[in-house]
Amino acid sequence: MQRQTHFSKSTLLSALAGTAFGFSAMTYAGEQAQGDSPNDAWLDGKAEAVLLLNQNLNSFIIDTEVSDGVVLLTGEVESNVDRRLAEELIASVDGVKSVNNKLTVASHEPLGEKINRKYVDTKIATVVKTRLLMDREVAGTDIDVSSRRGTIILRGFVQSDAERDLAEAIARNTNDVEKVENKLKIAG
Repeated sequence: MQRQTHFSKSTLLSALAGTAFGFSAMTYAGEQAQGDSPNDAWLDGKAEAVLLLNQNLNSFIIDTEVSDGVVLLTGEVESNVDRRLAEELIASVDGVKSVNNKLTVASHEPLGEKINRKYVDTKIATVVKTRLLMDREVAGTDIDVSSRRGTIILRGFVQSDAERDLAEAIARNTNDVEKVENKLKIAG
């Protein structure tokens, strides 16, 4: 005689719920034994969600860490406004006791000035390179020209000290050049 066992859906769901509750209780007990607050993980998730939903911040470069309701913010933001915005958003999350804002500001320079500076650097490097290529006394093709904040950097090889000095003088006498770093070497 074969015996068949039938379980109703409610019996099966009760068993699964009991198992889930048991695992939750064990997890909670483990967290309590380690001294971690079960709210910290919940707060961390809420903080990450608040940052993610804000359209003015890049939440992927802001890290959050929660300990006893205190949220630590680390990472890099574009401006002091973004730094303050992140702090205020997190401070407004229910359950957050305080915010330790360790966010760094990538650049204090306004975006328009940064773009203008890069444009000017590119322009003066191009003008210096063109002048070196056009001069018959300088091997302009062997000289690399770069610019950083108005400073021209010359790298590469020349045939003599005189050619090295001439390349530097050409660079120095170009509009918008503030300084010249001559790293040219004499070939041979």
